[in-house]
Amino acid sequence: MRIPLKKINRALKKRFGGRVQAVVERGVLVLRGSAEDWDGVVAAGRLAASPKSRWYTVNEVTWPGAAQRQPKPVPQTDESLAGRAPDVLLIGAGVTGAAIARELMRWNVDLLWVEKEHDVALHASSRNDGMVHPGVDLHKGTAKYHYNRLGNRMYGGVCAALGVPFRRTGQYLCFKGRAMRPLLYFTLPYWKWLGLSGVRVLGDKALHAAEPGVDEALHCGLFFPQAGIVCPYGLTIAMAENAVQNGAHLSLDTCVTGMDVENGRILAVHTNRGTVRPRIVINAAGVFCEDIAQMAQDHFFSIHPRKGTNAILDKKAKRMVRTIYSGMGTTATKTVHSKGGGIVSTVDGNVLVGPDAVETPEKEDFSTSVQSVRATFEKQRHAAPALRESDIITYFTGVRAATYEEDFIIRPGMFTENIIHAAGIQSPGLTAAPAIAQEVARLAYGQLSATTPPARNAAYDPTRRPIPHVAGLPDEARAALIRQNPDYGEIVCRCEEVSRGEILDALRRPVPCDTVDGVKRRVRPGMGRCQGGFCGPLVTAIIAEEKGISLEQVRKSGAGSAQLLRPTKQREQKTGTEGGTEDGAL
Repeated sequence: MRIPLKKINRALKKRFGGRVQAVVERGVLVLRGSAEDWDGVVAAGRLAASPKSRWYTVNEVTWPGAAQRQPKPVPQTDESLAGRAPDVLLIGAGVTGAAIARELMRWNVDLLWVEKEHDVALHASSRNDGMVHPGVDLHKGTAKYHYNRLGNRMYGGVCAALGVPFRRTGQYLCFKGRAMRPLLYFTLPYWKWLGLSGVRVLGDKALHAAEPGVDEALHCGLFFPQAGIVCPYGLTIAMAENAVQNGAHLSLDTCVTGMDVENGRILAVHTNRGTVRPRIVINAAGVFCEDIAQMAQDHFFSIHPRKGTNAILDKKAKRMVRTIYSGMGTTATKTVHSKGGGIVSTVDGNVLVGPDAVETPEKEDFSTSVQSVRATFEKQRHAAPALRESDIITYFTGVRAATYEEDFIIRPGMFTENIIHAAGIQSPGLTAAPAIAQEVARLAYGQLSATTPPARNAAYDPTRRPIPHVAGLPDEARAALIRQNPDYGEIVCRCEEVSRGEILDALRRPVPCDTVDGVKRRVRPGMGRCQGGFCGPLVTAIIAEEKGISLEQVRKSGAGSAQLLRPTKQREQKTGTEGGTEDGAL
């Protein structure tokens, strides 16, 4: 592989006037120097790498605001993991990490799985649109193309085994001008060559019959039947539960702080819960994959975080959106940094609009600005003019783990022997996760087999019993369930029709759950129009009762998210008829 170093340095000199230079070290392109701001840092990386690059790029360019936020501190410090020597240490509990954990448990492997957050799926895996991509904008020869294609085919089977709702809705790309329709037929051989079968060209009658909310100015479209929708955090939680039920040891609130590396091998990994000595390490740490690679002395890629904001609409907007669609040739058209977003009908009955794409130096900046929400919404209104901002019930921002090559990195370490990277996992990472997991498990099996090959796990069960969604059951089945357990007949969340029984189920699953947001992600109380205004206190009370803690100890999410400080009112003591007293906090 030849790196065009002179050409890259000429481009850097033209842009930065000699303040940034590129060198090749151990086969990796390394950028050093200083830029005027973060956008300049990203620009340097893009000048040096692209999706067509056959080399890796490390960007060490500095800028005046280079002091980035550090990972949120993990308050727990103990020695509960000290002395552990697992076969595999898996770092990160997003959808990729959860899929890997589940796949590894097909073997008799001692798996220690660590996550610095208080729950699984708290970063990108709960902050995306839930779309299972067909691969419309991917290029042959890339890892994204390869794993997306395999993963898309696996979704039906994976979701059925885990009891996770999945709908293969298809996706519409809509175009202006009736003259575009005959031109679209010329693209059909390309889609077939790309591996997308069943692609159809639609005229305006067929397009608007399929999606009545599409702007009348969009006269024709392409339909891709491979696209689908899933709840991304629901799938991650299901995979994690299945991995744990099959023997994975999941340690939450556990942060990797350093590694001992000698002669190209990781000997020890330090965490806030003690030092462990794994045979191999799997890096699935999302936006922190580069940090883990640096600790492992295997730094051959860089991550530049990219924010994306989505708006969630009330369920009444569902009448305007049945599947997934976006307008092409409008301001909603993709840019070089984004697929352009779209309008998505979610599996839970809401409509999701977005996302946008904004480069950021901060890996955990989930803040959402008014400008970003409005820009995201306006961009998609060109495809669906009936969308109303008044229908927005909430919004969220995720941070994607993009490399400068804009591709996945699924491979063993370059300089360190006993590490495997699943890095750079941005869109379509959700779609690709099941296939990525199979490849990482294959690589892990190969490394472990160099000493002691793992045996098949004869007790492995790929299925999972989901929590019953009472509101979605037929009347007879619902009545039978309530007769069996009256808790299923007590509705706690009116917007989403969630029962007390479902909340208790969420608190008793294989993956620990003891927060309001944790329950919300599992069974949806607080996901409706009122956003927990009515059911939030009731959920808090149920958690306190079930976990045997005070109301003040129940947190919204992780550390530092206390909801209640103390009682604000207290009834006066009353003397009972038999001389007793009665008091209590209101």
